[in-house]
Amino acid sequence: MEEINPWKTLQSDVKYDNNWIRVTEHQVINPTGGKGIYGEVHFKNLAIGILPLDEDYNTWLVGQYRYPIKAYSWEIPEGGGPFHEAPLESARRELLEETGMSAQNWKEILRLHLSNSVSDELGIIYVATGLIQGIAMPEETEELVLKKLPFEAAYQMVLNAEITDSISVAAILKAKIMMQNGEL
Repeated sequence: MEEINPWKTLQSDVKYDNNWIRVTEHQVINPTGGKGIYGEVHFKNLAIGILPLDEDYNTWLVGQYRYPIKAYSWEIPEGGGPFHEAPLESARRELLEETGMSAQNWKEILRLHLSNSVSDELGIIYVATGLIQGIAMPEETEELVLKKLPFEAAYQMVLNAEITDSISVAAILKAKIMMQNGEL
């Protein structure tokens, strides 16, 4: 399969735009030659995830109610990273805001597209070690619960579908494989 774009865009109209996302409706000719529409959500920030691990392989999850899914969610610390800022700086800020921690060591473990059928959102995931506890500083709109647990318990939460956030699932599964291969 060649990596050429089989779609033809006839017209594009921005339907919604705010500080975080832009929604565009495209009039298109699809790969089979038919006319149609395609909705695209452009994210104005990177998605940043951080899996903090201490020397005993404990980690921390953040619990919060997620409005779009109308449910409570357990996740690794995560947030948005402005495109003009280095992703690692965004990760440092998010870890500090949500957990109060800073880390001496950082390792990027994964890049992923979060929903590439409708959006261009790119996620970058780090493992943070050499943790130093400070004071959490969540954003004014966040009501967060912080939970420390063994990494293996978080892994089981993924297997039991108690963690469903895509960044968190990907981070925990990737870290598990890296641990099994002696890479973490």
